[in-house]
Amino acid sequence: MKLPIRVSEESREPIYHQIEAQVTSLIVGGQLPPGTPLPSIRVLSNDLKCSVITTRRAYQNLESKGFIKTVQGKGTFVKEMETEKMEETKQKVVMDAFERAVTQAEQVGLTAKGIRAIFDNVMNRREKGEEEGD
Repeated sequence: MKLPIRVSEESREPIYHQIEAQVTSLIVGGQLPPGTPLPSIRVLSNDLKCSVITTRRAYQNLESKGFIKTVQGKGTFVKEMETEKMEETKQKVVMDAFERAVTQAEQVGLTAKGIRAIFDNVMNRREKGEEEGD
């Protein structure tokens, strides 16, 4: 299985963390349900054109956080998670994304008011899109 993730060498975020964050999002978002086999460390490192050590670190972190499990001789799989942990993780994923977006907005000189206006604009457009789809 090829994972729909991308890494950027230009990002200040380490590649192993980019992998970890994107796999976490796929799991809590339901795109990778429990029991789903993940690519081997070597295959994923080839797909992403990064080091095996980097991919191994991402997998080790995901395993220590309870998102995946490795079964010797069989592979690595998405682990069943408690609903409460799943919800907490969803909140954290979105919070982290907002934190990054706010930091970037501040770096380009936007004020809190400007950031809120953009957020409201994005939400209004999405709500209109939902209404049109109804």
